[in-house]
Amino acid sequence: LGLVARSIRADWATTYGYAPVVLETYVESERFAGTCYRAANWIHVGSTTGRGKLDRTHQGGLAVKDVYCYPLKANATATLTAPLA
Repeated sequence: LGLVARSIRADWATTYGYAPVVLETYVESERFAGTCYRAANWIHVGSTTGRGKLDRTHQGGLAVKDVYCYPLKANATATLTAPLA
């Protein structure tokens, strides 16, 4: 996790022309505790509802997942909430 977090901004910028601000991952909470993410200082920001992107009936039925984020910049929140120029 540390290697990815240290290198992804530069790698992504080289490939796509811009650098990400935050990493995001999902952990199936019934099967895993997310221990490695918490140990690596990722921030638990909430949980999904168990609905997938293709759920058209609003029934859910998929596994609930915990959402973890890792800021790649010190001012990630300000960058993400700034108005577009």
